[in-house]
Amino acid sequence: MLRKALQKATVVVAPVHELDGFGLEELAGKTVITAGVSDARIAQLRDKGVHMVIDGSPCLAGHVLGPHLLDAMIIAATGKNPDDILEDDYLEIITDLQLAPRIIYPNGFKRVNRFAFVIHPLSQEYFKKVKPIELLSHVSPPVFMNSLEKIMAYAPPFVYSTVTGIQSPTGVETEGWLISVGGTPREIMAHSPEFTYRRLLDAAAMAKRLGAQIMGLGAFTKVVGDAGLTVAKRAPLPITTGNSYSASGALWAAHDALLRMRLLPRPKGKARVKFKAMVVGATGAIGSVCARLMARAAEEVYMVSPETAKLLALKESILQETPDAKLFLSAHADKDIAGMDMIVTATSGAGKKVLDIMKVKPGCVITDVARPLDLPPEEVAKRPDVLVIESGEIQLPGDVQMKNIGLPKGVAYACLAETIVLALEGRFENFTVGRGIEWEKVREIYKLGLKHGMKLAAISGVNGPFSDEDIARVRELALTARAGKTVPARNKAVVKTAAVKKAPAAKKAAPAKKAAPRRRAATAKVAPGA
Repeated sequence: MLRKALQKATVVVAPVHELDGFGLEELAGKTVITAGVSDARIAQLRDKGVHMVIDGSPCLAGHVLGPHLLDAMIIAATGKNPDDILEDDYLEIITDLQLAPRIIYPNGFKRVNRFAFVIHPLSQEYFKKVKPIELLSHVSPPVFMNSLEKIMAYAPPFVYSTVTGIQSPTGVETEGWLISVGGTPREIMAHSPEFTYRRLLDAAAMAKRLGAQIMGLGAFTKVVGDAGLTVAKRAPLPITTGNSYSASGALWAAHDALLRMRLLPRPKGKARVKFKAMVVGATGAIGSVCARLMARAAEEVYMVSPETAKLLALKESILQETPDAKLFLSAHADKDIAGMDMIVTATSGAGKKVLDIMKVKPGCVITDVARPLDLPPEEVAKRPDVLVIESGEIQLPGDVQMKNIGLPKGVAYACLAETIVLALEGRFENFTVGRGIEWEKVREIYKLGLKHGMKLAAISGVNGPFSDEDIARVRELALTARAGKTVPARNKAVVKTAAVKKAPAAKKAAPAKKAAPRRRAATAKVAPGA
C-alpha cells in the first residue's frame, strides 16, 4: 500500500531512512521533505531520481544538526529548564543563528521536464533477441513462437530505455522513458481496441509513476480504435500521437529531397524553387493539412479526392489563407500525375490502389504519409527512378543517450520527436489525438521544433533511411529515363540490397521489415512508428 501511495505522490514527507527500500519507480522526479540527510543518503536519493530534498535539519560549521541534537545544544547554551523554553525562544535563536532548512537538488538545479513514449515489437524476431528464447527459437517449431507471441501480448509494460541528454538551445532539458508493450502489430490488430487501450493505460500509469508529464503513442498503438482519444480521456497524464510532427517531418523531408535531387531549374537569388505538387486524399484529415502547407510552397497544387463538395470547400478555405495560391481540383490522380514534381498521398484507402506509379514522371518525389502506406514496397520497386519517402527523421538537440531504436545516435522518429518537443516547451496537454489533424498544430509543432533545436536528420523510405548515394542513384536513373532510355524495375534482391546499404543503425531493423513491410523498426525489432 505504501509503495502504491509513493508512486502516486508528488511530495513525500518521511524519515529519510524509511525511503531506503524504495527505488526509481517510487521516487523519480519527487520532492522529499525529511530531516538529517547525510551525504551518503543524498547520493542514494540522486540515483533514485529524486528531484529536490528539503532537509529540516540545518547545517552548522559543516555538520548537519538533527532535531534532538539541536534541541540539546539550545538547552545547554541557554541554561534553562527545557520546560521553560517557549516556542518563540526557539524561533528567536534559530533566526539569530540563520539556521535555515537546507534545499538540496541531488541531480543539480535545472529545469527538467519528463516524457514517456510507447513502443512495441514489430515481429517475432524481437523475442528471439531475449536470451532464454534465443536458444529455443533455433530448435522450436513455429507453433512455439506463435504461442509466445500471443502470450507476450498480455505481458505488463516495462521500461525499454531511459532517454537522457536532450537539451534545447533555450537551456531547457528533458528526459524520459521508452516504455514497451508486448503486442506485435498482428496481435494488436487481432484483438479488440479495448484490449490495446488497457495495455496503453497500464503504460500510462507506469509513466506517471516514473514522473512523466506527457506520453506519446507510437506505431500501431496510435492507429487502433479512435487513434488515442479514449486513451487520452482515461490516462492520468496528457497523450499525443505524434501525427502532427509526422506530417510536418514528411513534408520537410520531401522538400529537402526535391532540392537534393537537383532536377528542377535553379532559382535566381533568394527565390524559392518552383515545382508542381499533387495531394492525393486532399479532403482527409492529414491530406487537407498537406494541401494547406503545399499551397504556401508550391507553384501549383493539384488536390485529388472523390469528394467534390469537400474539395470545393477546401479550395475556398485555402484561398482565404493563401490568396495567390494556384489550386486545381480533380477526382482522379492519374489525370495530371505525369506533370508532378512532388506527390503527397494521404488517403485512408487501406490497401486500395490510389495512383498508377508507372505514370509518374521520372525523378518525382512521392511522400506517402498514409498509415497503412498507400504504396507498398512491391509498388515502389517498380520505379527505381522515383524517390518514395515514408517519413522524415529528426535530429534531437544535445548529447542524447538511449538504446538503439534503429536510427543513428541522437536521431528519432518524428512522432517521438513531437513528444519531446512538447516536453521541452512545457506543453503538457493532449496535443494530437484522434484521426483529425489540425493544420495549425502541424505548423505550430514545426516552429516549436526549430525553437528547440530540432533538425531534419534523415529521409526514410520503405526500406529505411536514404543515404546520399541512394538519392544520387535515383537522380541518375531519372536522368536516364528522361533521356528516353529504359530503366529496369528493381527486383526483390535489389530491394533487399538497398535495405542493407542503409545507415548502420538501420541494418538491425531489416529483419523486422520482412515480417511487417509497412512499418519501420524502432529498435532492432521494436518500433515507435512514424
